[in-house]
Amino acid sequence: MSKKEIKIKTQQEEPVRLDIPEEEIWTYRVEGLAAPKINKIPEHYTLKKIIFAVVIIVAVSLSCIFSVLTLRKDTFEYTQTQTGYEFTRFSNTGFITEITIDYALEVEYEIGNSDPKTNFKIVKDETKPITSVGSYVLNCDEKVQVITIGADVEKVDSKAFYSCWALREIRVDENNPNYCDVDGVLYNKDKTELICRPCDHDTYLAEKYGHAVYDDNNWRIEPAPEDATYQQYVNDVMTFVVPSSVKTIGEMAFNYANMKNVYLPEGLETIETLGFFEIPLLENIYTYKTEAQVTDSHFTSEEALGEVYLSLPEGLKYIGSDAFSYNRAMNYVYIPESVTYIGHHAFWDTVYKEDGELKGVSVINVARSEDELEASVEIGTNWRPQYDYLLFKKSIDVAYSQQRESK
Repeated sequence: MSKKEIKIKTQQEEPVRLDIPEEEIWTYRVEGLAAPKINKIPEHYTLKKIIFAVVIIVAVSLSCIFSVLTLRKDTFEYTQTQTGYEFTRFSNTGFITEITIDYALEVEYEIGNSDPKTNFKIVKDETKPITSVGSYVLNCDEKVQVITIGADVEKVDSKAFYSCWALREIRVDENNPNYCDVDGVLYNKDKTELICRPCDHDTYLAEKYGHAVYDDNNWRIEPAPEDATYQQYVNDVMTFVVPSSVKTIGEMAFNYANMKNVYLPEGLETIETLGFFEIPLLENIYTYKTEAQVTDSHFTSEEALGEVYLSLPEGLKYIGSDAFSYNRAMNYVYIPESVTYIGHHAFWDTVYKEDGELKGVSVINVARSEDELEASVEIGTNWRPQYDYLLFKKSIDVAYSQQRESK
């Protein structure tokens, strides 16, 4: 290997050092490089600033437009069908308390008004008639108090108004051939099926009959049992008489109702799934038998209802799944011989232990013998409630071949 080659491999380049006076540090120009731009206005600065501002304004405007469009879409949603439009979803703005279901609705917002209580209006598109209402449309809504169903609505899903906590009334256009209402409760047209008693119907009744008293936070105050007006309050507000024409209590019809007593007509045949689901104050299920036509759900007296007896009606055939679940105030159940179907968990969690004693429904009384019940009645799993027993869960007993208790 030559000396030249060795020199090339071992030679190191000296670092370049610029000796720049301190006062020239921001302006010093290195030969062959562009001059520094410190404290100098960039070329076309004003034009670029205008373009940037326009881009920002357009972006913000488009964002606002798409936000409003999104709100409109999310508030009322519809799907076109062969006969019209189906109401499929509703998301409250937070301040909508009444809805009319007859034509497609849309929310329009007022530009420049930042008050969410007043900055919108609901507009109607009469080219889009609503002919059906889907399931869970107003699921768990906490603001809507009144719903009006228009004349052209052909189908309302039984789960449409599930858990509408503030719903007091459902009104139906008198020209609707499929549905009607009786004092704010939804029925089919011939009143053979009770479809929905609104969750907060008791507030409507309290106001109607002069029992509505509110605190400073606008919460309604219910009278105490020792108050002089309590029994009248129970009669007017906490008791419901199912009309004598009704053959079916619909799915979820009374879910979460604030109710103490219910009177069912003898002639009722079906209580659908979740028909009386989770009514914590429901104590008494009575049946009335009369030749007269009973159309008013307001309770006046048992004498006006004819013969009245305790528990489920003779002639009842079908008790749906979870029909009476979580009703711990109940303490007596009698299943007549006419029943041929009892769904799973029909009376689930209607018993509990307190100080070691069973409370609620501690035994279920049935008219059939044990063999007859097994042979003639289709029974779902866990139809009886269970309670803690040692380290296990134990189903309550069934008393077979029983006579109904006198009231």
